[in-house]
Amino acid sequence: MDWLSDNVWSVWLAAAAVLGVAELLSLDLVLIMLAVGALVGAVVALAGAPLVLQLLLAGGSAAAMLLLVRPSVVKRLHAGPDLRLGHGKLVGQQAIVTEAISAHETGRIRIGGEIWSAAPYDETSSIEAGRTVEVLQIRGATALVHPIPSLEA
Repeated sequence: MDWLSDNVWSVWLAAAAVLGVAELLSLDLVLIMLAVGALVGAVVALAGAPLVLQLLLAGGSAAAMLLLVRPSVVKRLHAGPDLRLGHGKLVGQQAIVTEAISAHETGRIRIGGEIWSAAPYDETSSIEAGRTVEVLQIRGATALVHPIPSLEA
């Protein structure tokens, strides 16, 4: 019994390992939070704290992990990627101007292998052919674009 009181940290570490392996089987993110609590208990035991303090800190950290960390992790895992369909997926992409664009003259851009009609997002600007632009909005079948500044040598 004397060995156990001197090496209670190894019991905490073994409990953390068992809980970690069990989490791999359940994939519920509960047992891993309890394993973190057991790791805290092991660290506190290595520091030489009494068993009551080890139990309190291990239980408190496990409860904190369950209440504070687990909900956000579960929410992030269950939320899928944003799926953008149709012309909405073009917003934010870069395109090349194939016909000059001005406020009075609708031009053309090549984006994603397609040719789209385009107008300037800023109605006072005009964009010459060959410039790279960013699609800021799609209105009907017309892309509203803004030129991307370029470094000219």
